[in-house]
Amino acid sequence: EEHGFARELVEHDIPVIAPLEIRGATLHAINDFQVAVFPRCSGRPPELDNLDNLLVMGRFVARIHAVGALRPFAHRHRLSLQRFAIDSREYLLAEGFLPPDLRPAYETLSRDLVIAMEAILADHGEPISLRLHGDCHPGNVLWQYETPQFVDFDDSMTGPAIQDLWMMLSGDRNQRQAQLLELVEGYNEFHDFRPRELALIEILRTLRLMHYSAWLARRWQDPAFPLSFPWFNTERYWAEHILELREQLGALDEPPLELI
Repeated sequence: EEHGFARELVEHDIPVIAPLEIRGATLHAINDFQVAVFPRCSGRPPELDNLDNLLVMGRFVARIHAVGALRPFAHRHRLSLQRFAIDSREYLLAEGFLPPDLRPAYETLSRDLVIAMEAILADHGEPISLRLHGDCHPGNVLWQYETPQFVDFDDSMTGPAIQDLWMMLSGDRNQRQAQLLELVEGYNEFHDFRPRELALIEILRTLRLMHYSAWLARRWQDPAFPLSFPWFNTERYWAEHILELREQLGALDEPPLELI
């Protein structure tokens, strides 16, 4: 489904780096390994402090979503509180990743975050979901000739449209507010933006933080991971992670960004 979605986007002239079809398939097996081949492309991360670039990004993400809304995924994961927060929290606690002196703080804080997010989602109601890139941060965009090329659809999922937009916002509230206006202006040219989803941004940020720690932990026995992420699973890492989550608990109480 990941490959199919990427190739479907290419068929709609959206600049996505999709896997090549070789002998009628995009996925092959070599010595029990799954293999896909992608074209080699160059580019740099987009400079999102340039508001004109955000306008362009909004247009292209909207085009992805217009195609994503045509049909659902049958098997890809759905972005949910259960999978990204509750399951992640339970795994880290059950497998003993937290240092003993930090475990009580994480256990209490992560529980409070789940309760806070459940309350916000109960007030918000079930968001409209569609097929998404899922991990649309600047590192997954190659910028060339004033045009983005989207890569790395391995986290494509079903979820609310704002998931592919909020990671492009940075800085203080005033900066994010200005960036949002440009992003949404471009987005609305090709797909209807739902302002209600702005209330989900800090929830999505929290889910990403909680899920990422568990994602690393689940793969920690792979010899490649300690080499690639030497800072993970240290006391300093967990102390900083708890601090980030504490900041998120405060952010969940703040009013959402607005289209003003």
